[in-house]
Amino acid sequence: MCVGDARRAGRRGALQRIRVGDRVTGTARKTRYEEFSAYVSDRGPALLRMARSLANNRSDAEDLLQAALIKTFFAWDRISSPNARDGYVRRAMVNTQISEWRRQRVAVYPTDEIPDQRVDDPTWKTDLADTVHRAIGRLPDRQRTVVVLRYYEDMTEAQIAARLGVTLGTVKSTLSRAVTKLRQDADLTIDRATS
Repeated sequence: MCVGDARRAGRRGALQRIRVGDRVTGTARKTRYEEFSAYVSDRGPALLRMARSLANNRSDAEDLLQAALIKTFFAWDRISSPNARDGYVRRAMVNTQISEWRRQRVAVYPTDEIPDQRVDDPTWKTDLADTVHRAIGRLPDRQRTVVVLRYYEDMTEAQIAARLGVTLGTVKSTLSRAVTKLRQDADLTIDRATS
């Protein structure tokens, strides 16, 4: 028995226990299965609309919703508030869809023309690094500092704000202006017609 078989067997057993639910203890409370079924019956159409906005077509949306509802079903007892259930299902749908997009990501994109095969020039990376270094050197001091801390030192914007003694908003706006200037820098601009 592989790990996947064990998980499936565990889930089947969990489903069986959930169906029996609180009847074993003799309480009058609805079982988890009944609560969940009532929730899906009540909120299903609205949740399907949400899934439809994330998926490419109705079939994919139904699959997405089903996957999210399965995850929600197994976490049903951990969802403390009935008001939090929609949020939990929505988050499960978003996370599931993001995972699906990552699985479907393709490294090669179809084009009408075959791009030229470039010869790997060992000096190209060095030339590019020098060009970027010069472009960053042309930035005003504060912008240059923020760019270096963010992209070379790999600091978060909050860490940069604390280090420089400025607000987080100042760091964000300074970084945005710096990146805009770098994008507009003639040395860093790629002529798309020739590449």
